[in-house]
Amino acid sequence: MSNILFDIPANTYKTLSETEKYLLEYIHNHLDEISSMSIVKLSEHANVSTATIVRLMKKIGYDGYTSFKYSLKEKVKLSDENNEMENIDQKIKQAIQKNEHEVSKTIQLQSIGQIEDAVQKIHDAEKIFVFGRGFSEMIAKEMTIKLQLMGKNCEEHTDPNIIRIKSRSIQANEIAIFVSLNGETEELVEACKNLNIRQITTITLTTRMESSLGQMSEMTFVGYKGTQSYFPDYEVRSRLPLSVISRILLDAYAIRML
Repeated sequence: MSNILFDIPANTYKTLSETEKYLLEYIHNHLDEISSMSIVKLSEHANVSTATIVRLMKKIGYDGYTSFKYSLKEKVKLSDENNEMENIDQKIKQAIQKNEHEVSKTIQLQSIGQIEDAVQKIHDAEKIFVFGRGFSEMIAKEMTIKLQLMGKNCEEHTDPNIIRIKSRSIQANEIAIFVSLNGETEELVEACKNLNIRQITTITLTTRMESSLGQMSEMTFVGYKGTQSYFPDYEVRSRLPLSVISRILLDAYAIRML
């Protein structure tokens, strides 16, 4: 193999590690495949790390693997018949727009009056209980920490049994906040029923007004959830709408009460 591959100066080639030289040779022997091969696929096929690929690209004068592929297509006039890179770029743009849409629609759904009422409820409560399950636990945790930082007596609970037990002992001068994407998590619904029986204030953050929690809660904040999921086989849908609502609610509390 020539020391000057792809117009690489000989002194540059000498600085390459054995793994990088091997990778360079692999690319040279698979030029027809590289234009439609992602960095992950190249890593798997060449049996090298993605870090090695990026490091090699920088050593031979490119910003990264993508810029190398574009340059390679121009030099050897490879054709990307499936227009894969353009399709990937378009899909990434769609993912960005999906998140932007969820944020903007969620903001539009919020009522200033309801936010003011919730802020007052939080302010008047002697203690606040925040309940969440699954991926919603992260938002519940963030809300709890922020409320504690603002001087509120606040507890977060994510264990199903503890949620059920705590819901039976919350007092009239305390409130509960539920964070649930679909509003149907069994233990949260049961806890909300327990609180409704004793007329305890409940605030729910969800994306489904028609859900059990949405219908039972004294105050329900609804976010907009897009229909597309990039993980369709798993219940890991984005909690971005709930995160937006929690931030708005706690920012409003900070503005009004601190």
